[in-house]
Amino acid sequence: MSRLKKILIALVVILVLSAALGWWLLRGDPATLTLEETTGTDPVLATPDEQTIPTVEVAKPIGWGEDGAPVAAEGLEVSRFAEGLDHPRVIYTMPNGDVLVTLTNAPERVIAGGWLTNLVAGFLFAEAGAGGPSPDQLVLLRDGDGDGVAEERHVLRDDLASPSGLAWADGKLYVANHDALLSFDYDEGATTLPGEPEKLADLPAGGNHWMRNVLLSEDGKALYIAVGSASNIAEGGLEAEEGRAAIHELNLESGFARIFGAGLRNPNGLALNPWSGELWTTVNERDMLGSDLVPDYLTDVPIGAHYGWPWFYYGDITDDRVKGAYGINPSYVRTPRYALGAHVAALGLVFSREGSRMGEGFANGAFIARHGSWNRKPAAGYDVVYVEFDERGNPMGKPKQVLDSFLTPKGETHGRPTWLAWDQFGALLVSDDTAGIIWRVMAPGAEGTAAIERIKGDRLPPQIQLNGDPARAFENPPPGIPMPGM
Repeated sequence: MSRLKKILIALVVILVLSAALGWWLLRGDPATLTLEETTGTDPVLATPDEQTIPTVEVAKPIGWGEDGAPVAAEGLEVSRFAEGLDHPRVIYTMPNGDVLVTLTNAPERVIAGGWLTNLVAGFLFAEAGAGGPSPDQLVLLRDGDGDGVAEERHVLRDDLASPSGLAWADGKLYVANHDALLSFDYDEGATTLPGEPEKLADLPAGGNHWMRNVLLSEDGKALYIAVGSASNIAEGGLEAEEGRAAIHELNLESGFARIFGAGLRNPNGLALNPWSGELWTTVNERDMLGSDLVPDYLTDVPIGAHYGWPWFYYGDITDDRVKGAYGINPSYVRTPRYALGAHVAALGLVFSREGSRMGEGFANGAFIARHGSWNRKPAAGYDVVYVEFDERGNPMGKPKQVLDSFLTPKGETHGRPTWLAWDQFGALLVSDDTAGIIWRVMAPGAEGTAAIERIKGDRLPPQIQLNGDPARAFENPPPGIPMPGM
């Protein structure tokens, strides 16, 4: 055998071995639990599998074609409210029925974790249909004839900076850019938005998570602002996470701002629980602990609550990858109320409301858009689900499909559901950012849902002195203080 032939054979062997090694390193960690097992009020929490090379399963968007549509749950119908939009994300319905939508994408930014992380992230964004420049537009859609299709489209602004969150009250339109909260003078029904905005607050810019959702408080005096982390587990240092992984509260009268809730890796959908008036949010949890960890979640956010990121997840479970002293006592870490499944990327959130026309099976709960995973095999999410709540305003059971079939059997995706809002007729609007469509879902012939009754109760009288062990106060209450069931 000639020397050249031996060299060629050796090269072939090296290439084969290299290909096998590359496959082994990149094969990922397939899930051993079903998605359903990682959902609900008592999810299964797998043993963590720390990964240097992440499990990657990206569904490439292929669109819906002219007539395609997701499959709706039995009794529901889905149609196109608007299409041909450039990466629609947040949708917001004005009192007069006009629908505002931000056409937006990530700003130019450095991803925490170094050059390799940025290289991989760039590939993932491009493959998932999120690699293009941000359109930076705010658009008004109007269904003037009530046929469920927006026949009018007006660009209100095209000079924003990766805008997302929207809110309106008393002639003021609030828009959250990735780096600032703005206020515009805006008369309801206007099809232009001229003038210079007022900057109400600077926001931590860019980062791994750039969307900034906003929600008005029940009395309209404050805004809640969701700001996601700059990283997966603070691998870029805690200094880079200042003001992040949190929900802020801004008093619109005084300008005073404070952290309302913290330790939330990437809070997104914000909504007020109709039973209690309490703030709730969806949260995207951390990556690279295996396909079964950590479940994204839906939870209430009491003032001062901390949900553990980056040191802990799902209560006081320690993430051993995070080095250094704890930034929160594990005894004070709050456990999420409801798991939505590992890596599903839960985003938009709305509760059932008076007048919604989704039928009896969807009248008392929350709707969530699960944008879809990249760090799980097989892929998960890519749907809209409904979580039923009990008469006291607590989630229960397992998520119920509302819209499905975004994923194809070949592992591609027609689109990715992103945000939710109610339209003026009680139908559910769903933005599909990679397909450029806003879907409209309702139960034909269904009457509007009755208003959810607010839970009210008498407050306990103040206790001006300690009586025995405070930890046993409910076992031995002081005289004159009524207790439940007494």
